[in-house]
Amino acid sequence: MNDFLMIGEVLKPQGIRGEAKIKPYAADPEDFLRWKTLYIQQNNDYEPIAARCSRVHDGFAYITLGECSNPNDVERLRGTQLFIRREQAVQPEGDETFICDLIGCEAVDETGRSLGKLTDVLQHGPVDVYVFRTARGSMMAPALKAVFPAVDVAARRIDVCSEKLQEVAVFED
Repeated sequence: MNDFLMIGEVLKPQGIRGEAKIKPYAADPEDFLRWKTLYIQQNNDYEPIAARCSRVHDGFAYITLGECSNPNDVERLRGTQLFIRREQAVQPEGDETFICDLIGCEAVDETGRSLGKLTDVLQHGPVDVYVFRTARGSMMAPALKAVFPAVDVAARRIDVCSEKLQEVAVFED
């Protein structure tokens, strides 16, 4: 497991004083108000950068990063992904887990047959969508308990109910 979690991306400068508009990937964008240090990945290292969030509005966070004092400073960070240390995050409860911990898990049916590996989790609506790389190509299915009754991140395994999966799965042509 990675010690760092990706929680946002620098979109663009906001205003003239070096503030950045951030697209949050964190479950609760309000968490940006409490994080004082974020990290930027450079090669295989994570470099700390001071962060001062002035507000969260319309699903975006507005943050002054490091020594940014004008729009040109922020422009150099456009597209940069922002991270926190895993221990800074609100820890998942119950059967929740971090998406980054799901990526790479193997989907296994009731007979023990591998169906493929999870490559992405789409979050565009009320239900997440799992994307798997399979022998038939890319497969997508809603992340429903009826379809995926158990997830074991430690074992890197997602159990699959084949009957339900056949009802909802979509394969890329």
